[in-house]
Amino acid sequence: MPGNKPLGKPARQLLFSEALRQNRAPPSTPQEHMTHQPSDMAGAPQGATMDRILQKISAVGRRLEGMDSRMISLTEETKSMHLDIAGFQSRVATLEQRVTAVETQTTLTEDRDQELLYLRNKVIDLEDRSRRDNVRFFGFPEEIEGADAQSFLENTLPQLTGLAFDPPWRSKEHTHWALNAGRVPTTRDPSSPASYDTQRHASFYKKHECRALSL
Repeated sequence: MPGNKPLGKPARQLLFSEALRQNRAPPSTPQEHMTHQPSDMAGAPQGATMDRILQKISAVGRRLEGMDSRMISLTEETKSMHLDIAGFQSRVATLEQRVTAVETQTTLTEDRDQELLYLRNKVIDLEDRSRRDNVRFFGFPEEIEGADAQSFLENTLPQLTGLAFDPPWRSKEHTHWALNAGRVPTTRDPSSPASYDTQRHASFYKKHECRALSL
C-alpha cells in the first residue's frame, strides 16, 4: 500500500512464525503480506476432510452395531439349537429304552411260543390218553383168553355186560399182571394180584356204560 514502510527483521520473523502456525506459506514481501487477506478458506479443506472422516467413522460404528445385533441373534439361535439337540437326545434315549423293552418282550414271546407249543402237544397227548376206552377186568384166570385175546373179549364182554358192541374192535393195548409188571407166571398163584386186560374200544361212551354196570 502507498505510504507503508518496509518491515524490519523482527516484524518479518513474527509474520513467518504466524504463517507457520496457520499452516500457510509466509509472504515473501510486505506487499504480499498486506495483499493477503486472512480468512477461513485455508482451513475449509481440512474441515471437509475431517467431516468425511467422521462420517466414515459413524458409518463404521453403525455397521458394527448391526454386526453386534446379528451376533446376538446368532447366539440366541445357537442356544435354541442346543436346547433342541438336548431334547432330541432325551427322546432318542427314550426310544432306545422302548426298543430294548420290545426286543426283550419279543424274546420272551418266542420262548413262550415254544412253551405253549410244548404244552399244546402235552394237552393233546393227555386228551388222547383220557379218550381211550380202557376197560379192566379183574378175576379172570391166567391165560383164559388163549391165543386170541381179542376174540375172547368180543365173546365175553357182551355176555358180562349185556351191551352190544359194534365191530370192529381195536387191537389189545397191553396185558400184564397188576402191581407186578413184567412177570408172567406159568401157573396161577392164588395169593398174587389178579390179572387184567386193557382193551381199546371203538366207542368212547361204552367205557362209561361199563363203569355204570360195574358200580
